[in-house]
Amino acid sequence: MKHLFSPLVIRGKTIKNRILSTGHDTTMPTDSLPNDRLVAYHKARAEGGVGLIIVQVAGVHDSARYTTHVLMATTDDCIPGYRKIAQVCHANGTTVFGQLFHPGREVMESQDGTAPVAYAPSAVPNERFHVMPRPLSKRMIREIIDGYGSAARRLRDAGLDGVEIVASHGYLPAQFLNPRVNLREDEYGGSFENRLRFIREIIAAIRREAGEDLIVGMRISGDEKDYAGLQDGEALEAMQALDGQLDFYNIVAGSSASFGGAIHIAAPMAFEHGYVAPFAAAAKARVMTPIFVAGRINQPQDAEKILASGQTDMVGMTRALICDPEMPAKAEAGKLDDVRACIACNQACIGHFHLGYPISCIQHPETGRELTYGQRKPIARKKRILIAGGGPGGMKAAAVAAERGHDVTLYEASERLGGQALLAQLLPTRAEFGGIITNLTREMELAGVKVVTRTKVTRALIDELKPDAVIVATGAKPRLGEIEGIETGHVVNAWQVIRNEVNVGTSVVIADWRCDWIGMGIAEKLARSGCRVRLAVDGYMPGQRIHQYVRDQWWGELQKLNVEIIPLARLYGVDGDTVYLQHATNGEPIVLEGVDTLVASLGHERVDALADELEGWAGELHLIGDCLTPRTAEEAVFEGLKVAAEI
Repeated sequence: MKHLFSPLVIRGKTIKNRILSTGHDTTMPTDSLPNDRLVAYHKARAEGGVGLIIVQVAGVHDSARYTTHVLMATTDDCIPGYRKIAQVCHANGTTVFGQLFHPGREVMESQDGTAPVAYAPSAVPNERFHVMPRPLSKRMIREIIDGYGSAARRLRDAGLDGVEIVASHGYLPAQFLNPRVNLREDEYGGSFENRLRFIREIIAAIRREAGEDLIVGMRISGDEKDYAGLQDGEALEAMQALDGQLDFYNIVAGSSASFGGAIHIAAPMAFEHGYVAPFAAAAKARVMTPIFVAGRINQPQDAEKILASGQTDMVGMTRALICDPEMPAKAEAGKLDDVRACIACNQACIGHFHLGYPISCIQHPETGRELTYGQRKPIARKKRILIAGGGPGGMKAAAVAAERGHDVTLYEASERLGGQALLAQLLPTRAEFGGIITNLTREMELAGVKVVTRTKVTRALIDELKPDAVIVATGAKPRLGEIEGIETGHVVNAWQVIRNEVNVGTSVVIADWRCDWIGMGIAEKLARSGCRVRLAVDGYMPGQRIHQYVRDQWWGELQKLNVEIIPLARLYGVDGDTVYLQHATNGEPIVLEGVDTLVASLGHERVDALADELEGWAGELHLIGDCLTPRTAEEAVFEGLKVAAEI
């Protein structure tokens, strides 16, 4: 790891290592200002050894409010909160920058329920948010440019070491650069130099307001992955033209403006590790300015290889640090097996952001909750704790309880730990999900949990062992429900298909009530094996309940595989080789013929027989995860943490 842990000097400032937490919205600020929750979040990563933190976007003008919770750097009110962030970072030797931001037409939500007026270089709409912007006047352009300068001054006054101009992902500076979005005929449009003028004037305003000592860099998408977005040659041309005026370039991919481009803002596990690095290498060969890169770099080993190959000067490992804030310190100490690797599920990090909740992690729910769970509570008395069930929830509960000092034994009825994660990892492009099992297993080993497999927990066993507390995490099983005529057709459940336990023939209908990863995964699996697949979802779209970037990428794959999607389709029954569904809004029949197999993906039923057996048991009893009621791994792991943190 000699490259990863070598220092980097920029404008006289030494960054202690090459690991970067890139700017990412946390949904934590209140009243558009940094608060104690955000300070604690960054403190955890600074304490974990990260070299550089770039704090999330801060609006530079009132028209930059693209969400209801965006940070704003338009008044001096932001300075005290930023100062606290700077202090906790510097106390741990971490360098800290802030992002300066204007979304242009990329406005996600309104402030009060009414559609806002969005501003852009020209009246060119975007695809994803269906926003028709108003062209910026020259007066407003000057206001926004001045806003970048005054915001930079405030961040400097708060003690931050630098600022990053966000020209990535199709936001306002990129809109000015893009000849397909910038249709202006004045000095800010037309020629390449005119389209670059907005960024040049931003840089000049920052230097004028914040001085020569402040580090100033720019984030840019090497390729916006958008049919109407910046292409790699255009981004490189801009970087070359600005070479020497900036202190670093931070290279990412994608654009907020389109569905296909947005996927790359936080690429799901279907994408290769470090897939943006080749563009960073191309940029590094063309400019003298230091290059940062981000995009699916979730392991220190991968980061070291990218740095050693000379493709970049610093690596963005944001989701890796969300999943394991201590990753840098572990890697530097050579404890690579102890690193909790991100699996790029996107469920609780950017998935929470898009739902309007503070970000977290399904594997490490302490993230985003540092003020509550950042420190383990000391135990009042050591207890003997029995955990029934070795899925993610039971494993997390075991690790935390043992780490706090309790005597913990986890029992699993099957021969392997992991629960439904064992199924998820068997689907195409989902193998990485199995990392949650590897990571939690290691956490239990480090905490000293005793594990017993092939043993079903019963009331008799509990009466024999006499634990002080029992945590029931026995999970769920497939739900078949009431299917009219089921005896006449070939009907199987989703788990049987994932495990290759059944022959499904060549024509399959998947009845997908859950609208999550299971239906889409089975559809891809069977389509790739040559089946004709019809995916009937009891919702608006496939993958409705999973994160949009995961869903949209997967949906694109299903389209390429000729999977037929039937939305708003409620399963009714089967008659031989015919499947009957109802349209979910009008109740009209949807009849699908020529079906060899109906795959029922109709959700789960809790497995809580042990909880019933323990009715009236005198000890301390807790239920977590699917045995409480079927949901996802996120809820199971979080409930495991909550129970184990208090027991």
